[in-house]
Amino acid sequence: MARIESSSLPNGLPLHRVELPTRSLTALVAFDAGARTEHDEENGMAHFLEHLVFKGGEKYNDYRKVNETAERMGAVLNAYTSHDLVAFHITCRAEVVADAIDLLTDFVGRPKVDQEELDRERGVVIQEIARANDQPSVVAEHLIDRAAFGDHPLGRPVLGPEEHLRTFARDAILTFRRRQWAGARGGAFLVGSLGHVPEDSELAEMFGRFPSIQGNGKAEPAPRLQPRTLVEERDSKQSHLRISYRPSIEVQNPQQRAALVVYSTLLGGSMGSRLFDEIREQRGLAYSVYSVEHAFADVPILQLSAGLESGKCVEAFTRMREIVDELRTDGATEEEFERARAYAAGRRVLAFENTNAVARWAAHQTVVFGQEIDPDAAIAALDETTLDAVQDVASGISEANSVAVVGPHTVDEFA
Repeated sequence: MARIESSSLPNGLPLHRVELPTRSLTALVAFDAGARTEHDEENGMAHFLEHLVFKGGEKYNDYRKVNETAERMGAVLNAYTSHDLVAFHITCRAEVVADAIDLLTDFVGRPKVDQEELDRERGVVIQEIARANDQPSVVAEHLIDRAAFGDHPLGRPVLGPEEHLRTFARDAILTFRRRQWAGARGGAFLVGSLGHVPEDSELAEMFGRFPSIQGNGKAEPAPRLQPRTLVEERDSKQSHLRISYRPSIEVQNPQQRAALVVYSTLLGGSMGSRLFDEIREQRGLAYSVYSVEHAFADVPILQLSAGLESGKCVEAFTRMREIVDELRTDGATEEEFERARAYAAGRRVLAFENTNAVARWAAHQTVVFGQEIDPDAAIAALDETTLDAVQDVASGISEANSVAVVGPHTVDEFA
């Protein structure tokens, strides 16, 4: 059983300690400052800011000191920006946790955001955008977001467009940080072996490097489903297909979220799933086919994906939708439900052997949903999911769907 303690630091930043039987520890800080919190003209700014803070803070005041200090500890340092969150994390052996927190809170909590480094990193991120646009599978992911959410911030790519990156000014970036990196809408997480964690006063000093501000930015509510089909025509022999549905679950209900995970697993989340068995194994229509589920703070999505030969794309599209329809009307069998539930719960158990995975899950749980952290309860929710609950999910999957395709196709092929 994980031992969990939660408290609030003087600057308003919640601090969560999750003790696990391991030799390592992950320290993670996250804020409700992902891409969905950006204004139109800011698209790409959250991700750009993530890059910039790694250039140094006050104590570790350049990128070399940041990187070399982490390496001397034998620690792994990284960050991510999603539509939901921006998060920074370091995973280390438990004995060096004090130094790891000192490093993380210095450059993330008080970054210098140097103008010269900003201009240099601007070019790096523009190259990252160009690389993404050269990968049809990534383009398909961006396209399905736009098909599912239109001009809403959830429909925009996290990386943003190149033209935005060329215009971002230092003052505007710092204004975004002050608006969104508020303690009340963030959290600090210490996950793993806690025996070497510093005293409360030292933790308060280090995490106190994050300014005590009251952010005034709010994310725009998710829009209603408006089905769209978007095709980016490319002269190729391979196509990338995405289909997006809206489940009818209540995203604030952990048990319903667990039921959606089990449903997605039996639909296309394993090699025993319906999509993999029929689309790939029986029909040979695709070399890659799967489904994923995700719950934003106010809306869930179910996405089906396939990479395949272009001549088989329309047939696969038709059959994939039919499989969702069949689950909606007929439900799952007892045998496939039991298998999917066991696989989903087992996969969660294996993931939670990793302190970084628990920290990332905990950040989503608290910052996005505002709910308590309990890794054991998250596993139990999957174990306790019933066939009736999964059938409720299946019957509540929207009949309408949005579609995105990259390949030698036209929109009318996917009517």
